[in-house]
Amino acid sequence: MRPPVTGLHEEWISMGATDGLKTLPHSAEAERGIIGSILLDTQFGDDARVLDLCQSHGITAESFYDPRNRMLFDTFREMSAASAPLDAVTLTDRLRSTGRLEQIGGITAIQALVDNTPTSAHAEYYIDIVRQKQLLRMMIERARETERRCLDEAQSANADILLGEVEKSFLDIGGTASVQMEWRTAVQNTLKAMDRLFDEGGGHFDGLSTGFKYLDEKLMGLKPADMIVIAARPSVGKTSLAMNIAECVAMGQDINGMPTKCDGGKKHPVLIFSLEMSTESLAKRMLAGRAQVDTWRLQRGLLHKDERIDASARLMSAAGALREAPLYIDDTSAIDVADMRARARRMKRMHGIELVVIDYLQLANCREFAKQGRQLETSRISGQIKAMAKELKVPVIVLSQLSRANEKDGDKDEIPKLSHLRDSGAIEQDADVVLLLRRPCRTKTAKWHDNELLAIVDVAKHRNGETGEVDLNFYREGTRFGDRPQNQRDAASNNAETAEAAAATAKEVVDDPVAETAQSELAAPVQFEQEVML
Repeated sequence: MRPPVTGLHEEWISMGATDGLKTLPHSAEAERGIIGSILLDTQFGDDARVLDLCQSHGITAESFYDPRNRMLFDTFREMSAASAPLDAVTLTDRLRSTGRLEQIGGITAIQALVDNTPTSAHAEYYIDIVRQKQLLRMMIERARETERRCLDEAQSANADILLGEVEKSFLDIGGTASVQMEWRTAVQNTLKAMDRLFDEGGGHFDGLSTGFKYLDEKLMGLKPADMIVIAARPSVGKTSLAMNIAECVAMGQDINGMPTKCDGGKKHPVLIFSLEMSTESLAKRMLAGRAQVDTWRLQRGLLHKDERIDASARLMSAAGALREAPLYIDDTSAIDVADMRARARRMKRMHGIELVVIDYLQLANCREFAKQGRQLETSRISGQIKAMAKELKVPVIVLSQLSRANEKDGDKDEIPKLSHLRDSGAIEQDADVVLLLRRPCRTKTAKWHDNELLAIVDVAKHRNGETGEVDLNFYREGTRFGDRPQNQRDAASNNAETAEAAAATAKEVVDDPVAETAQSELAAPVQFEQEVML
């Protein structure tokens, strides 16, 4: 008996005049095998075993092609929820009381399901067959829907956005089944991680190093699936901090150029969505920061001859190192968050991306909520970014603006708070870690206003760890952060710190044949090749 013609079946029958009548993929035998196995389980005192297997494998009523089997499976779920026994007698009574007995073929059909199922031991095999057939039907449905949308001028106006949505719709097919880790496995994996801590005597962390010693001690690394928010007022240095972290992760080095201890100096591919700055601007900033060159003085011709030779050598050395870094930059402006997720998904497959950086959240868009107010739109964008981190199983650093509330609260230090995150409280809710960045020298009434090097990162939220403040140095000449001894904010030490920073900068010139060439070719332009993902 052919199932009633509804929904997708109508589309296929409508093709009959040209392509011939086609039947969607299904296995009537496997579907009946599942229903029969559920009924047989009662005889062995375990009514819910097969039903639980269906649940864990993502089988729902929609997994069945035959509408009669869908009706039976739905009835089983209702009976299980009501703690009713699952057998032929109770099923018949339930169907009769709801007026559905004749729709599935009567008592004879139910008895036939039991008689034609040899054993429930093969239930997992039947379940796998049904699931495979369902995946094929879903792919056909997505393909036909994609064709329809491509032919619709209104929906295909922006092909890039449509591509992202279509790609997501296909990838979502594979996510219908449950992929939750068993509790036994979770406990075992956690125990192994804790055993490593005993063996290594502490100091080890799972995740990527930020490159900053004291920030790593506070965060214990950037964890997979975490959403890390770096928030600050404009021009405080949030982009510089994020780019410093991205550089350290991609180079497998800390901010001082030493191999990271947690992974032996391994390089990790990093994807950067730069919604504000162009790829060239980011490359320039990263190159100048690594080489510790004052680009302001360089552009204005204020460097003396010896300084030019030294700066050129350091730029060439830094360019040689950065050129090999697995950095991928997408500088598309005002990108839709769905498109962003699609691009990140592709880059994950192609290059094994292990960290995503988004600069910055308020410049992203969400077409679905664009007309419902900025607050709702920002909430949706924040939720999508968190979902991306979980889907790709990588940490995602997202930059965010702060409101002016801290300037109006009467706080002379103007210390930012979580409530100052701009546009939506959903950012605070979705984030696993929130870093609030400030530089006291930018606030005239701040306690450490005279200390131009001091930058403070407040770990205001840490879902799985410690909160508190971390002190860093900020070198304006190279827009670069550096490690700094903690709890030493006295402005009187500012001059000593500046001298120490200058001495450290002078020692950064690496013995390199490229550097020697640079000294004799001052007029040669410095080129930095940065791979761009379009």
